[in-house]
Amino acid sequence: MTKQILTDYIDACELIRETEQDIKKLQSKRQTVVIGSVKGSMNDFPYAETHFKIAGTPFTYADDTQLRMEEKLLEQRKAVAEKIKFQVEQWMNGIPVRMQRIIRYKFFEGMSWEQVADRMGRKATQGSIKMEFQRFMDAA
Repeated sequence: MTKQILTDYIDACELIRETEQDIKKLQSKRQTVVIGSVKGSMNDFPYAETHFKIAGTPFTYADDTQLRMEEKLLEQRKAVAEKIKFQVEQWMNGIPVRMQRIIRYKFFEGMSWEQVADRMGRKATQGSIKMEFQRFMDAA
């Protein structure tokens, strides 16, 4: 596991959230119904004028096909991001708890090394936390 994968985790989480929003937008676009009122006459005598309400979607079959293809691409993008997220979370469960905290604070919450050291407590310094992390990553 490298530092790059840890930063990719953050991007993967954001990508999942953004992709879910995009999928919801596409689905709401597909569910949009337009209602209109038109005038016409009856088919039989006395041919009186009547009003009809019509409803339908504002896009064609080709548009629907395009929306389905876009939704499928978004689902694939989401699946790749979820795979990265799962790999990092699985790796995180197998490392020591102290290192989990350091990684979570530094990479997931975006704290500086000094803030991580303050949060870790137990007379930890910025340099000691950074060195502990680097040694762990070199060994991994």
